[in-house]
Amino acid sequence: EAQLVESGGGLVQAGGSLRLSCTGSGFTFDEFAIGWFRQAPGKEREGISCIDNAIGTTLYTASMKGRFTISGDNALNTVYLQINSLKPEDTAIYYCVTVHPSDCKPYDNWGQGTQVTVSS
Repeated sequence: EAQLVESGGGLVQAGGSLRLSCTGSGFTFDEFAIGWFRQAPGKEREGISCIDNAIGTTLYTASMKGRFTISGDNALNTVYLQINSLKPEDTAIYYCVTVHPSDCKPYDNWGQGTQVTVSS
């Protein structure tokens, strides 16, 4: 069974950093693109970035450029999301999901997500 599991979230103070991990199993990881999304309380889910594991190319939502960095390690079947200079408005559940590589549109295989809470 194909599965993605997010980890690395937690409670951090504003200005801090976190690195989220997304580890896949049950499918050929390096043949897929993986995207990171987040959903804050009372808000719609929004895309952050995606990486095509086959060729290493990345895409970012315009508003997410700068503080968010996506990277991958196919040997570990893991994609990372580095978040720097965290702000309270970054508080959300962060999800990874397989996506279409050309436009980061997600397929419908959402995991449980990992909670990020940023205190002011």
